[in-house]
Amino acid sequence: MAIETPDLPAVQEEHHLQPFTILHRGSQCKSDKNSTGRARRRIDSALSSSTHSDMKPTEGDKDQCYHHLRTNTYSFVWSKIETTVKDVLKNLNVDIFDDISTWAQDAFIEIRSCGRVASDNFSYSTPVSNHTLSTLLPVGLVFTKNMEFVDDLSTFENLGQHLKSQGFHVAKLSSADLSRKNGLVGCMKGLLRQFLTLGTNVGDISVLASWYSEQGNNDFPIVVIIDEMESCCESVLSDFILILREWLFKIPVILVMGVRTSTDALRKLSSKALHCLSAQEFSLRSPSERFDAIIEAVLVKQCSGFSIGHMVALFLRNYFIKQDGTVTSLVKALKIAVLHHVIMEPLSFLLLDDGTNNQVSLNNLHDLSPEMLKKAFVLPSFQRDNMAEHSSEALAQGLSKLRRLNMLWSCVVMCLYEAGKSHGVNLLDLFCEVLDPKLYYSRISGNQLGIDERSGMSPFCGKGNNPTTYAGSIITQVICNIRKLPAALLLPLLNRWEKLSDGIDEIHDKVRELLSLFKDEEAKLSKRGLVNSPRKSRPQSNASAKREANELSVRAAAMLDLMVRDYIQPIECIPLHEIVCFKDVDILQQALIGDPRRIIQLDVLEVNKTFKCTCCKKKSNDICPLMHETTVMYMLAQEYGDIVNIHDWYQSFKNKISQQSSKPKQRLKSSPMKKKKGKDPELNESSIQARFCRAVTELQITGLLRMPKKGSSDYVHRVIFGL
Repeated sequence: MAIETPDLPAVQEEHHLQPFTILHRGSQCKSDKNSTGRARRRIDSALSSSTHSDMKPTEGDKDQCYHHLRTNTYSFVWSKIETTVKDVLKNLNVDIFDDISTWAQDAFIEIRSCGRVASDNFSYSTPVSNHTLSTLLPVGLVFTKNMEFVDDLSTFENLGQHLKSQGFHVAKLSSADLSRKNGLVGCMKGLLRQFLTLGTNVGDISVLASWYSEQGNNDFPIVVIIDEMESCCESVLSDFILILREWLFKIPVILVMGVRTSTDALRKLSSKALHCLSAQEFSLRSPSERFDAIIEAVLVKQCSGFSIGHMVALFLRNYFIKQDGTVTSLVKALKIAVLHHVIMEPLSFLLLDDGTNNQVSLNNLHDLSPEMLKKAFVLPSFQRDNMAEHSSEALAQGLSKLRRLNMLWSCVVMCLYEAGKSHGVNLLDLFCEVLDPKLYYSRISGNQLGIDERSGMSPFCGKGNNPTTYAGSIITQVICNIRKLPAALLLPLLNRWEKLSDGIDEIHDKVRELLSLFKDEEAKLSKRGLVNSPRKSRPQSNASAKREANELSVRAAAMLDLMVRDYIQPIECIPLHEIVCFKDVDILQQALIGDPRRIIQLDVLEVNKTFKCTCCKKKSNDICPLMHETTVMYMLAQEYGDIVNIHDWYQSFKNKISQQSSKPKQRLKSSPMKKKKGKDPELNESSIQARFCRAVTELQITGLLRMPKKGSSDYVHRVIFGL
């Protein structure tokens, strides 16, 4: 990173120039955040600058260098993930964007079929007839299938860019533009500002008509995108539709509105506006499909080399399904995971080395300090693998093996997903299953049972050998479904496997071998059909064809089962996985969900830490009369169960705070003003009751106390949280 020099003070005069020299440390690491092609040389250049400098680097220089490397690692990894997510979401709906573009062009041609309007007639609207479809305002209803609008912001932004690339004039209006506060005039002003080069405060649609009549503007229609229809003011939207329809011949406008619910949302419009619309429905990808696409690109194919553990994957799945089913929450969780992993793992900067052919550059590891090498060798996964050699060569081989195993794992996972996609298999569920270390260890413990070559059955699919290992798992269902696939569906599946395994010889060769067998059997069947008589041998040939196709399906299932046993190794079962894998689910859960009531409970009980008072610091576990009354009340409530008697509670509170006034106070020598003032008023019954009521109210507001029902006014319910 470049050294940032402090700015000169604003009060310094321009003519008062002082000579200065910028000194660069020899251990300072230089990086280019925008360059991803030179990532393999970053570690080498950064470490060599500190190792081969004239001055011997100190421990502080090395720590600073590694700190800069981890900072660059976060920028490098997150920029890759962020770019990948944007590309995935953009390409996911490209076919739907093409359909919207084609429909808008057809609607524009239909409107123009009524004839062009003379350029001198653009100052007023033209009456339209109600008898033809071309007189209706074309509106595209884009169903987002999202209850949260936050995921649709980028979607409609990508839609607008796609339509602009096709030549359309695109304007985007939000629900705030169509609010009751802005009204129709404010809505038209917002529309005009997006087309006119100079700012205008006029809300007259005739100005837009004059602009559209200019040469070069009237070759394409105007597409107005309203991203959130349900949040718009119904009356303003209805008036906006009516005025667009009135000027339809002079200003061909195509309206595109985002709908989160259903077509019932249109019923909020006025009946006159509804009769002016010619609606066409479009549906975007569902949130689960977007989620699966991001999981595939970021975590399965590992675009940045970063991965997550099994418990983190389970938490993300449950958080997505039960709490916040938005893509934005997933992206936020990934960002938090990357940040915390880079902070907590000292060797995380090795993610900068993207390598060549999944081989880690050994030159980048030669310059590692002995302390850093020692941190790699004390990793639990490294010690569990019983790797005796502790050298940079062993570390490079271990990291290269890790990347190679991850690549094989990714290919087999995608093959499983392609095979189970037609049967409703969800990639998120499959991803959580293939990351489970327990299933992996139970699977390798049953490897000695082997596969029956005749039936293609393994311990995972069989009924008797090992029914508990994979009973009810997604992998079992996928493998068993392949055994039942007909030849018409098996051939396309094998072709997709061949594309997925391109560049991975261990899997690609097996798939091509099975494809060649399939083609040979297909050639035999076609030749047999030409030679034999169709009338006499048709039943026998059909039975033979089914039997041979079934054998191919069994062999395909056996091949996939073998790949699962050989290559589905979770990241947490591979040595040195701690360098690239984030596993601390507690940090992620605390960041996304948190526990506000527990934090409030701790703050109330440990109020001395917040106030930093000296009177009750030494006896934090005892109740001090000088404490805040809410703290005193809640600490007294700890002596009861989940039900607290109000009268006993009040008497205990009264006795505690009364101890404050009964203790003699020391008079300060340096305070003569005390003599003029009277004595401190003693606590009376009314002030104690007022403080008691205020404390009870605060405990109720914070959720630590539940007030009694009508039948039990003498008790309150304490909400108990485990600390």
